[in-house]
Amino acid sequence: MDDRTRRIGENETLFRRLNEEVEGVNRSFATLTYTMDLVCECGDLDCLERFVVPIELYERVRGDATRFFVLAGHVNDDIEDVVERRDGYVIVEKRPGPPADVAEQTDPRSG
Repeated sequence: MDDRTRRIGENETLFRRLNEEVEGVNRSFATLTYTMDLVCECGDLDCLERFVVPIELYERVRGDATRFFVLAGHVNDDIEDVVERRDGYVIVEKRPGPPADVAEQTDPRSG
């Protein structure tokens, strides 16, 4: 895996971890709105853009360590594919090999 790919993977997992850490706060509000705020999980460390997703979708996507939420236009075509399009954001899946390996190794939900 080259340095660029590794760095992108590390950045994406950092934002996924951030979203997981604030999930508790989001869950408190989700009882009223059934949604939660996310930070874009793209590989750009300078991107701090936010968007809202349904809590049930968040949980479904988190069931697969290789899937991430990114804003439309923030997809890294070199290492991931869009698997679902939503209004303003997409769900991407890391391709098999190093990108998927990094995602699985750094999944905060795996024990």
